[in-house]
Amino acid sequence: MSSTPITWFEIGSDRPDEVERFYADLFGWSFEEQGAPDRSYRVTTAGGEQGIGGAVRATGGDSPNYAIFYAEVADVAETCRQVEAAGGKVLVPLRTAPSGLSFAHLLDPSGNRLGVFTPPPAG
Repeated sequence: MSSTPITWFEIGSDRPDEVERFYADLFGWSFEEQGAPDRSYRVTTAGGEQGIGGAVRATGGDSPNYAIFYAEVADVAETCRQVEAAGGKVLVPLRTAPSGLSFAHLLDPSGNRLGVFTPPPAG
């Protein structure tokens, strides 16, 4: 069994209302806005205890639409180094949110996007 679980997904869209309705109609997911007024981030628990949570993020400008999964890792910086050593690329370098959550976006050798994150410290 892997010690690196996939625990989050994110769908970036230039039409977040339409995407939210699509997944609500398709799977019965409900969403809660948790972003800033100009940075929509709509969170769902998706599969409850049997699935992973995720969100729909509003994209804008020149940002493309995307779907990405996130693996929970112990050390985002070290994982970025390992990705480059294995032939991948760091697309969005290590960032830390005000909550303490650290994350990065990566590309595998064939160009697929994936994310890694470390939750904020407990406390």
